[in-house]
Amino acid sequence: MNLEHQASRRGFLRQTGLLGLAVSALTFLPRAAHAAWNKAAFEAKTMADTYKVMGVDAPTASADVQLIASDIAENGAVVPVQAISKILNTTQISFLVEKNPNMLTAQFDLGPDTLPDVSTRIKMGQTSNVVALVKADGKFYTATKEIKVTLGGCGG
Repeated sequence: MNLEHQASRRGFLRQTGLLGLAVSALTFLPRAAHAAWNKAAFEAKTMADTYKVMGVDAPTASADVQLIASDIAENGAVVPVQAISKILNTTQISFLVEKNPNMLTAQFDLGPDTLPDVSTRIKMGQTSNVVALVKADGKFYTATKEIKVTLGGCGG
């Protein structure tokens, strides 16, 4: 192979390699990174205000919503919780803590092909009821569980 042919081959590989990297980066961007969030709901200070901002009129307690968490949290800064919805067309699952300064701690918007099963870790300042709030077909359903916090809550 002559030097001119090698140089053009290297240039071609360099250009197509960069193009391939750019296309790959754009293809695999996380979809959730572009989602908007409800700032007012996360900043609401009472359960009534949180529900109002979220568009919740009168949520219904439902056996089809399951809230899984330990009865006792040894560290309020890291409390694992999981919510599972058996309600068709679930589009959103949120976690609220009644005695936190800001009640809404996490909110997940779900696509039509997403399994309605989410888990996260929340902060709790003290023993409180935790609510899993599920939105399905424009209606809201809940499951509630009291979780006792034994060590200084919220990392204290």
